Amino acid sequence: MLIGRIRNADGVHWVDGDRSLVEDPFAALAAGRAPAVLGPRVDGEQLPAADPVVIVGIAQNGPAHASPVQAWLKSPRTVIASGSEVVLRRDAGTAVAEGEICVVMGAATSGLTVENAHEYVLGVTAVNDLSSPDRGVADPRNFESKSGVGYTPLAAWIDTDAGIDDVSLAVEVDGVRVAETGSRELPMAIRECLAYVALWTPLGPGDLVMTGAPHSQSPVSPGQTVTIRVAGVELVTPLV
Repeated sequence: MLIGRIRNADGVHWVDGDRSLVEDPFAALAAGRAPAVLGPRVDGEQLPAADPVVIVGIAQNGPAHASPVQAWLKSPRTVIASGSEVVLRRDAGTAVAEGEICVVMGAATSGLTVENAHEYVLGVTAVNDLSSPDRGVADPRNFESKSGVGYTPLAAWIDTDAGIDDVSLAVEVDGVRVAETGSRELPMAIRECLAYVALWTPLGPGDLVMTGAPHSQSPVSPGQTVTIRVAGVELVTPLV
């Protein structure tokens, strides 16, 4: 099922892929069911798929690294909708698009383990973790390199049926495929990443975990358009 958010004069509403009104998906997940369709099609502005309080980024270092997985925080204020333009910073070196599988948490993570991680997930979506990696020499905590205005484009839809163990990921720049990969190629499985994060800090419904981009990044320049596809979701980001 695809679910997303629409804003109109009556407020913000959850909708399905046909833009029909659905119930709160977090309440539905807690009750162990898919969101029920409540009404007809809803018109309005398509919003980013989630409105997180916390965004966690995962550094997929791989098993040979002293720390196979690490996490860092990114400001939720950098989230923008699919189709929105991003003005790349001119003062931070090369800009890189990082196509990532983004996990939308569906419940508070107390009790989350590797084995039951899927039970805490609402679904997956596509995220573009735009970065300025040249700043990494002076900025090992990723604050400068990840904090540009609009540097977290987020798709409009959450795929609730994709699971977390075998999720496809593709990246295109100006229509040219630059990466075709998926969750099975991540050095650390998504459920292991979620368990690691939950061990150290609490997450809640709507929070995001960006699962890393070891095989899905590309240098980009103003004037280009990045398209990221994760499972049944597409994210388009024009760069200026």
